[in-house]
Amino acid sequence: MLQKPDNLKSYRQLSGLNYVDAGQKADPAFFGPNLANLPLMTSEDLAVNIAATRKFLRDCFSKQPTQDEYETMLSFNMMVPPKVRLGLSNRPLDVDELLKSLRLPVLVTHGSEDKNSNLIAAEYTTKMIPGAKLSVYQGIGHSPFFEDAPRFNAELAAFVRSAQKVN
Repeated sequence: MLQKPDNLKSYRQLSGLNYVDAGQKADPAFFGPNLANLPLMTSEDLAVNIAATRKFLRDCFSKQPTQDEYETMLSFNMMVPPKVRLGLSNRPLDVDELLKSLRLPVLVTHGSEDKNSNLIAAEYTTKMIPGAKLSVYQGIGHSPFFEDAPRFNAELAAFVRSAQKVN
C-alpha cells in the first residue's frame, strides 16, 4: 500500500511511480476471482498454505512459466510467513486523497487477464492520479514483467527516462 511518508523529503525524492497490477481501493469489484484463494494462503497449516499458494501462483499467469521457473517462484512465495500475508490482505486500501495529491509521473501497468486485480482497478488508479498513464497488456495476467518482459522493460526504461526529464 502506498503511504505518505512521515518525512515528506523522502516522498519528494521520488522521480516517478509504476503501479503494476495493483489495487488502491477496497472495492470488491476491483478484485479478481483469484483473491478468494488468499485466506488459505494465510493458513499456518503448511499443506493448506502450499496448495493455496500453488493455485495462486498458477493463476498469476496467462502465459505459464516453465516448471523450473514455477518451482523457483513457488519457493520464493513460500518464504512469506502466513502472518505477513494476513497483514497484507487486511491492510486498508482506501487512499484516494493520497492518489489525488501525487504530483509526479505515474505509469499504471496492468494485464488484461489478471485474475487478482480487475482492469477497472487500474483504470480507477489512472483516473485518480493527475497525469497518470495506463498501459494494458492484452492476453497477459498478473505478471506483465514476466509474461512480456521485453515490452515491460522497454516501457519502464522509457518511463524512467521521461520521469528524470520532468524532475
